[in-house]
Amino acid sequence: MGCFCAVPEEFYCEILLLDESKLTLTTQQQGIKKSTKGSVVLGYVFRHLNLVEIDYFGLRYCDRSHQTYWLDPAKTLAEHKELINTGPPYTLYFGIKFYAEDPCKLKEEITRYQFFLQVKQDVLQGRLPCPVNTAAQLGAYIIQSELGDYDPYKHTTGYVSEYRFVPDQKEELEDAIERIHKTLMGQVPAEAEANYLGVAKSLEMYGVDLHPVYGENKSEYFLGLTPIGVVVYKNKKQVGKYFWPRITKVHFKETQFELRVLGKDCNETSFFFEARNKITCKHLWKCCVEHHTFFRMPENESNSLSRKVSKFGSIGYKHRYSGKTSLRMTRDPSVQLPRPDQSIERSRSKTYPKRTQQT
Repeated sequence: MGCFCAVPEEFYCEILLLDESKLTLTTQQQGIKKSTKGSVVLGYVFRHLNLVEIDYFGLRYCDRSHQTYWLDPAKTLAEHKELINTGPPYTLYFGIKFYAEDPCKLKEEITRYQFFLQVKQDVLQGRLPCPVNTAAQLGAYIIQSELGDYDPYKHTTGYVSEYRFVPDQKEELEDAIERIHKTLMGQVPAEAEANYLGVAKSLEMYGVDLHPVYGENKSEYFLGLTPIGVVVYKNKKQVGKYFWPRITKVHFKETQFELRVLGKDCNETSFFFEARNKITCKHLWKCCVEHHTFFRMPENESNSLSRKVSKFGSIGYKHRYSGKTSLRMTRDPSVQLPRPDQSIERSRSKTYPKRTQQT
């Protein structure tokens, strides 16, 4: 008699890419199983996208309570219990895990293009707020990349309204984008995208990975992990900033998260926060360990502060970031970048009905 039970090793996964296309990985087609390492899955995605500067990127997934995690390259898919409990099918989201402090200095155009797609998504979904004048400048670079030079015969009134740039988009913004687009003559897509990143990197919330926590008297805070350190926000205002070289230890126990910082007087101070639960606290701790390792200061600085930072890993739980650091990414001589004759297939943004002109 035939068995209708699913084979335990069977795996079917959809990966949503930054251009909103999907990459499907299955046991039948790629041999992906629950016993497959996360690094193998990441490898398929990087080859599909033709990326070499890979350590900035990762794959996210959500558990049933909408807590987000990063796929660990060193673990098998089966070891990601929160992922396995959601499927099948399983959904992963490709995106930037570590935002380059200056994305314009990335070596390959194809890497900058993926950064452009991610930051554009961050602005559209409200994770990267920006003032109206900056939003207009960014929108004009998007239009220039998508449509090329302004042409009055092709780009009739209201053509900008077919695209989405920010939440709750207003007609005034679209008019401003159209005016700026007319001034960008001659910029090819790569140039427009580099200019977009050059403006976006100066925004306060660029590259900030926010984690909600509680301080004294259950007051709400957010800890933001950034390329330069940990930023503390309260009521959407920055109330503290601690640079990676001066953070000597992070630790968590149950729901309590500790951040230990070396002051200018060489004395250490501990800051304590409460997470919503142990799962979110451990996730914050892991992200903090990985950010510190990726963006740490040069290893050849052998001063007392460097020795202090060496204590960073001496915490109760074992977790190590296994990829290249930001410093190694910029100095790695093993791969000659940019590669010659690389072509990029750009995707068109989703469009909407043109806004009807109001009289």
